[in-house]
Amino acid sequence: MSPTIAPRVRTLVLLFVAALGALLAGAAPASAHAALTGSDPQQGVVVKQAPARVSLTFSEKVALNDDALRVLDPKGKRVDDGKPSEVSGTTYAVALHSGLPDGTYTVTYQVVSADSHPVSGAYTFSIGAPSKTSVSVGGQGAGGGVVGGLYGLGRYVSYAGFIVLTGGAAFVLACWRRGTGVRAVQRLVVSGWVALTAATLALLLLRGAYTTSGKAADILDLDLLGQVLQTKSGAALVSRLLLLAAAALFIAVLFGAYDKRDEEEKRDLTFGLAIGGTVVAAGLAASWAMAEHASVGLQAGLAMPVDVVHLLAVAAWLGGLTALLVALYFAPADTPVEAAAVRRFSTVAFGSVLALVATGVYQSWRQLGSWSAFTDTRYGQLLLVKIGLVAVLVGLASVSRRWTGRLSDPAVRQTKTRERVTAPAADPSRAAQLARQQAAMEAARRKQQRDADPDRFGLRRSVLAEAAVAVVLLAVTTVLTSTEPGRTEEAAKAATSSSSSSSSAVAGSGAVTLDIPFDTGGKDGKGVVSIDLDPARVGANEMHVYVTRPDGSAYDVPELKIAFTLTAKAIGPLPVAPDHITTGHWSADGVQIPMAGDWKVAVTVRTSDIDQVTVSKNAQIG
Repeated sequence: MSPTIAPRVRTLVLLFVAALGALLAGAAPASAHAALTGSDPQQGVVVKQAPARVSLTFSEKVALNDDALRVLDPKGKRVDDGKPSEVSGTTYAVALHSGLPDGTYTVTYQVVSADSHPVSGAYTFSIGAPSKTSVSVGGQGAGGGVVGGLYGLGRYVSYAGFIVLTGGAAFVLACWRRGTGVRAVQRLVVSGWVALTAATLALLLLRGAYTTSGKAADILDLDLLGQVLQTKSGAALVSRLLLLAAAALFIAVLFGAYDKRDEEEKRDLTFGLAIGGTVVAAGLAASWAMAEHASVGLQAGLAMPVDVVHLLAVAAWLGGLTALLVALYFAPADTPVEAAAVRRFSTVAFGSVLALVATGVYQSWRQLGSWSAFTDTRYGQLLLVKIGLVAVLVGLASVSRRWTGRLSDPAVRQTKTRERVTAPAADPSRAAQLARQQAAMEAARRKQQRDADPDRFGLRRSVLAEAAVAVVLLAVTTVLTSTEPGRTEEAAKAATSSSSSSSSAVAGSGAVTLDIPFDTGGKDGKGVVSIDLDPARVGANEMHVYVTRPDGSAYDVPELKIAFTLTAKAIGPLPVAPDHITTGHWSADGVQIPMAGDWKVAVTVRTSDIDQVTVSKNAQIG
């Protein structure tokens, strides 16, 4: 890193840390990516009389259809009227049939949050007394399965296409105008346009199945497509397609008419292309900002333009980097990338990093809100990975800057050849063949001379390393944009904890509730087992077991065993094998407790073929 660059980078890092600390220290509430924060009746509660309706409260507004909220009786039959409605703010309800018998009922929800992501889940409550239920909600496929995988791939390809299209065109127009005539660069930018267009069309078709059934057969359902077109996400995708038509015209001018103009005409045309290209690029970036995390929650009016700037900065840096890499490797020997063009891109990249830091700090504060969210939420953990990758990229960029400072344009020697006087009888086809051979040899000589430059070779290696890291960074960013923000996840945890406390209080009448954390040590091995034992007396008892992940979501572990031991009397262990009811919920009837006392309740949890742990907690029974 050159002496003039090092202080700027150090200052940049210090400003980033200081600003991030100040913002996170003064964080205020916000939401994005809806999460269930409350329900009535609450999860696991036993009510004396059948409620007239079931209501759910989310962290933000959601979109509903007739199947968004369902209530199923113990046999799996719907007992709601199929007409969910908004009660107030972010609370939605569905009316129940009258005269419902006693038993355990399952509530399922499948909605679309205001930031366009599908959210689904289920829980149970009981009327009169718990009962066995045959309901299984494992088939809910919104956001998952093959369709979810294809949708995620489409999102990745669309981001990559936007970056290559926008950044590649900007590199040519702002840094290396001779690149308009280089076939490899033309193909790169056109490939970005094709990838973004194809991905956008695919996302439009996949959107309906992605947010509802998750079935591949529904991808071509015209009714679902019609519903998608009426949503904010559908409007954003259609707007993106219209802007891509304008982008096609821009590409045609940039690599067609522009390349054929003389230098004076190019200067006049450059201004118009720069203005038009910026407007189209900003519009494409806005098609993401208007339909995802930036469009909801705290300061949405400010967050959306900030998100546009963030995306444009990413495209200018990583897309320009891709174009530079292609030019360094594939530009013709007689049209090498000039040192001045590389230096201009270095300046553009540095400005892009400044914009990324400024907008990234704001986005981090808005989506996290606290230091603990960095490590306690999946969004925060992914963001830490992204920050680490950006730091690696900045380090590699400093290496590229060093090579750039040493770069010089290779002198292209013109080899003069004497004209030979050919006899009238010379064969014209033979002369043309010799000319082609001579041209090929000259091109090979120039390429060998260019590639022999150690500084240019070093620059190519460092830029290639940057591009490799950028591919991983883009993958992490794609996952990040579809992950529940840390603020919402922490709010959902707090709501779940409060709901559990309330449920325990309602249960009352001698019932015992035990919350036992576990950690099997493997991947996805952490969670909490909650055991409700009612009436916690000598004799037969009803037991319900709930397993949740650290974020409060229901967790179906492969194996769950429970045993009761009265150590003081050397009784036990008495094993209990509860039946699986629904996602994260097990139940057992007639659990016999032979004697009153301080019983040890041991739970064995297996989360994979090899990861297992036994945890325990004591409970006073009888």
